[in-house]
Amino acid sequence: MQQRENAKNPKQTLQVRHSSFSAWQIGERTTGPKTLDLKSAQKHEKEKQQSASDQAGNSTQDHLEQALTYFERVKDYIPLKKNEVLQKHLATVENIALQRGLSPEGLDVLLNVALSGHLVKPFRVRRLVDLQAKMGMQPHLQALLSLYKLFCPELVSITLPAKMKTYFKNSESLWKAAINTIRRRNQGTSPTSQQLILGTCHPQSRKRKWNTQLILPACSTNTNNPTRSKEINHADILNHSESFPVEQLHTFSQLLQNIHRLEFPSQMGSVLRNSLLLHYINCVKDESIYLRLYYWMGQTLQEECTWYKLDNQQYEEEFKDFLDIVYKTECFLQEGFSSCEEFLYKSLPLWDGFCCRSQILRLVSWIPLSSFSEMKPHLCEPLAQLFFTSSLYFKCSVLESLKELLQNWLNWHVMQLDMESDPKISPLNTTLSGLVNSVAELIHFVGWISTVALRLENNATFLLYFILDFYETVCDVYLKYNLPLLLMPPPGVFYPALLSMDSVSLNQLCYIMYRYRTNLVAAKENELIKKTILQFKFSSQTYQEYNQYIMAMVGCLWTSSAFQKDIHPQGIRLDPEVLKKTRVQEVRNSFNIVHHPALTGYAILFLQQAWPEDKTLNFNLIKGRRWNWYLEYLYMQGLQGLKLFIESSINRVSQVSQTKSGNVQV
Repeated sequence: MQQRENAKNPKQTLQVRHSSFSAWQIGERTTGPKTLDLKSAQKHEKEKQQSASDQAGNSTQDHLEQALTYFERVKDYIPLKKNEVLQKHLATVENIALQRGLSPEGLDVLLNVALSGHLVKPFRVRRLVDLQAKMGMQPHLQALLSLYKLFCPELVSITLPAKMKTYFKNSESLWKAAINTIRRRNQGTSPTSQQLILGTCHPQSRKRKWNTQLILPACSTNTNNPTRSKEINHADILNHSESFPVEQLHTFSQLLQNIHRLEFPSQMGSVLRNSLLLHYINCVKDESIYLRLYYWMGQTLQEECTWYKLDNQQYEEEFKDFLDIVYKTECFLQEGFSSCEEFLYKSLPLWDGFCCRSQILRLVSWIPLSSFSEMKPHLCEPLAQLFFTSSLYFKCSVLESLKELLQNWLNWHVMQLDMESDPKISPLNTTLSGLVNSVAELIHFVGWISTVALRLENNATFLLYFILDFYETVCDVYLKYNLPLLLMPPPGVFYPALLSMDSVSLNQLCYIMYRYRTNLVAAKENELIKKTILQFKFSSQTYQEYNQYIMAMVGCLWTSSAFQKDIHPQGIRLDPEVLKKTRVQEVRNSFNIVHHPALTGYAILFLQQAWPEDKTLNFNLIKGRRWNWYLEYLYMQGLQGLKLFIESSINRVSQVSQTKSGNVQV
């Protein structure tokens, strides 16, 4: 009867329950021990949240299992486009993997699917070769063809570079970042890291892993059996038939006698500080040693780079020391490391141009010879941005580094020529063609940045010295390095040097033009003698540009006709009306060897010594026989470049006619 009444009046029942709950709330505030504790309420709330989280986790786990089951049952090729089921399962696996990672079993399933080829489309060799013929030697095509040639050489008949490279250098960075994030999330924050964040304890100094590996470990023979080690002498060690540990290698004679049974250390970094082991690497062409060294060095350079870290100031000096060791090793071996090249290509776009400046630029000078099209986006473009926006000293440092890079490439070419037994049979022509193209592109690049830099720095003498120093190497490429290439400096470099107010720059330019003449004359003679053998000939444009420069120099320094007869498109020729408007007295003589701003000081000293009683300093007195005396005076002051240029070019012009400057053509 009572239950029936309650069923008839449900609202009354709810009111009773509500009033009792209100009474419980009031009683909780007043009665104390008879009420529920606040902690138990919080615990109840956490349990509810944990239950909801478990339910969500179970749901996520179910979705992951469904996705893995789907991939495990894939047997045939499945297209990715317009396949909602496949895209759904891919999204599920990716999201869960980025949130909490995958189990080894799940990775095994995905790896099997990836290797099966049912999903990631196969490339065909013929199609790659056709693409390469249309687009040229692109890095991604070259990488795929290299893989084909490595595993199936019979499918790839074209010639590829023998040196393997990492073409897709940044492919693992996103994976590593995701893995580290998930690892930290799963492990949680340790009490030690919390103390470091809060500053309650002092951070311990990190022991550099690569720093310890730079030293050879102690000899294990002495520690295992000290009594026996006292009895062993050097003769016993040398006559021993087993492997010879490098810890016992102390002299060069030991290296020669045990070179066939050396046991390399497990710490490859210790090789960098041991000259005997570097000799061994230089003599024995063991690919495994190079691979171990390159791998260790690449990992170390990437992980310990100071501008990748927030605490770079603390470890910058150690990283500088390490880079110095790497550079000295490259100088010892006379060879650049490919791992250093990859490190520079990755780090230069992020470099500020200040941190480890001298070390980085010295490593740039040892970049191995490669196609300039590969170097340009990774090296030249970031370096040019820093070059134009940095100080004068930085510009000079970059030019010095690029000059050393050019010299290292040319020295490598000379060594290759020495190694070739028969140039007619050897496949040197392909390598020579690639070298000529790369060297030419490098010279053009330096000419471009030099022209812009001289404008930015108002033709600074200090900068001009480093630019002309670079072209002292360029002008002798044919005779000194036996490379069929000669490129003239751009007008933006030549004319600032010709009109410079510094005698050192003018003297440098005269010497460079003298060497250009010597190389071009030798090249022309060789072309006449070996017409059928030579495959590389200098362009007529090179001779034409050289003759234009020579006429400008002769017109300035000797015939005083540069403003009338300089025929270069970017030369200093001016109309007579414009010259009259300048109102400069004897404007035609402004840049001869007496009135040239770079040589005026010498002319004044010559007049003071020749006519000490004359205080007027009349430059018109230097003519005729006194002109020749003045030349001898200039030569005695150390201007040997000027002497060589005048004796090789200008004197021959003056003997015929001072106006026929075209006779200096070669």
